[in-house]
Amino acid sequence: MIYVNGTAVSPEAFQTEYPEGSVEQIVLGKLAESGARFSFPTMNHLKFELRLRKEIVSASYALNRSGMGFAVFRETRCNPAYWNRARDGGFVLKDGVKASDAVADIFRNGSKYETECATAIMIVYYGALLNTYGETLFNKTFLKIELMNWHRIDKLLWEVGNIRKREVYLPGDRRYFDNPDVDPLAPEWQGENAIQLGNGMFYGHGVGIQKPETIIQALNRYRMENADESAVLLDAAGRPDFNKLANISLRGYA
Repeated sequence: MIYVNGTAVSPEAFQTEYPEGSVEQIVLGKLAESGARFSFPTMNHLKFELRLRKEIVSASYALNRSGMGFAVFRETRCNPAYWNRARDGGFVLKDGVKASDAVADIFRNGSKYETECATAIMIVYYGALLNTYGETLFNKTFLKIELMNWHRIDKLLWEVGNIRKREVYLPGDRRYFDNPDVDPLAPEWQGENAIQLGNGMFYGHGVGIQKPETIIQALNRYRMENADESAVLLDAAGRPDFNKLANISLRGYA
């Protein structure tokens, strides 16, 4: 059930605002159908989450189209006009460069970048926030960006790296496909971080836009000899603190 300031809200109240089959309507439907209680301080907080989830899905498709390559950390690559490559393979925003320009460049010139799936997830979230906040607020909020899976994650996005069981799984959630019997000679296939897209599909960097069974099949090709345990989509998700991010949007500063 959905509650705004203590009052129950029905998805039907948004029928004229969000088209049928949209990310927003999918999210509203799943929240309403769940037996759990989902509370929002104001209607603006609810609408912010719906907008940001839509932008996360859109950014997933955009990054998949960008041409960004896949690489393990020792072989990562970035555009030196915007990013410094750290020794551990992460990307660090260059001094004097606007965060909005650097993030937008990844989507615009993906062929100049190569990284692994967890870092790609963070790029998706930054891209979505850029489209939601706009350049001015995004740059005020993210003065420094380091892209390196969950090891140097910004405090505003810390929850993305915290995967745990949820009452319901929604478009824009970060999900994880685990490969417990991975071939030790191919550790990059130990799992796949992915964004749930809301139409039975998932985006994972290196595997693309796929059904879950296709991602599982891809991981299963890289198991140790005599492995007997299949890869699996974990019953867990990471997601940002939408209310915290909404507060920044509503007051205009971090």
